[in-house]
Amino acid sequence: MNGLDDEQWQTLQARLEQARAALLSQLADDLDRSTDLRTPLPHQAEASPADNASQRTLHAAVHEAATLTARQLGHVRRALAKFDDQRYGLCESCGEPIGYSRLNARPEARFCIHCQTRLEQARR
Repeated sequence: MNGLDDEQWQTLQARLEQARAALLSQLADDLDRSTDLRTPLPHQAEASPADNASQRTLHAAVHEAATLTARQLGHVRRALAKFDDQRYGLCESCGEPIGYSRLNARPEARFCIHCQTRLEQARR
């Protein structure tokens, strides 16, 4: 089992569902903003090179934000999927319980603190 009691389980699931809703809303806003930036207004057709560069920079920033939001949404969705088959709260590396304090800080956590530390040290 994952070491979580029913209240902890429900609390974490509710937090993940709230995060999913917030991220979906943010992603929709990012995509709307991206679409708005691609559609020039009639008076902007003859913009200066500096204005065009600013527009491209803004578009790139909005695209980057949408990419980050989509990635975070993917993490949250994967965590929520684990509730269905009782795998939530178990480390994907060693299979041990992740621990409530870590899950409370990062409900979408995939690894226990030991395995996460090992992964981060291996990346360096």
